[in-house]
Amino acid sequence: MPSWLEVVHSGLHTLVGQFVGTGGSARPISKVNFNNGKVSFSIPPQWETGNDLSFEATMQGDNLTGIITFPDGKTYNCTAVRAPSLKRSSTRAWGKPVKLLNGTDLTGWHPSGEKNQWVVENGILKSASPGFNLVTDASFTDFKLHVEFRYATHGNSGVYLRGRYEVQILDDDGTSPKKGTIGAVYGFIAPSETFAKKNG
Repeated sequence: MPSWLEVVHSGLHTLVGQFVGTGGSARPISKVNFNNGKVSFSIPPQWETGNDLSFEATMQGDNLTGIITFPDGKTYNCTAVRAPSLKRSSTRAWGKPVKLLNGTDLTGWHPSGEKNQWVVENGILKSASPGFNLVTDASFTDFKLHVEFRYATHGNSGVYLRGRYEVQILDDDGTSPKKGTIGAVYGFIAPSETFAKKNG
């Protein structure tokens, strides 16, 4: 499962950061420990129950190799590589549009876990109950994504981009724009006032 970690300086000596796990928003890390090539931190549960999530890893060249212990006590091996640069040439040319959903079935998609609750009905992708995410079979580099969506009363869903960022889909009843409302990049960026007025 993809995750994302950012580490930055706070003042002269302290490292802090943000972490996105297998679900949920960007979560602040009050202190990242770094000594002799070893990195560690812990953060309290968000939507999970149990103990703090803990991360311990060792630098190996430009990569990290270590262990994540989730709030339920389960431990997993993990590896991390540096995120690619976001600098791009101003002369980049876009390819032809790719239709990700054929409107009939789930060809080109697979669930992130063992069970799939997603179906296509009348050209619309639907999830009748909470469950696993749906992931494209294909991988993409840079892209522009156009999504049209509906949501039920009290509905809560989202579109994950690269396993790092979730564009929030939520029946938030016109709540003022913030990092957890509809159209937000969940935990990172609040939606614009324009988006909120059109959809509020």
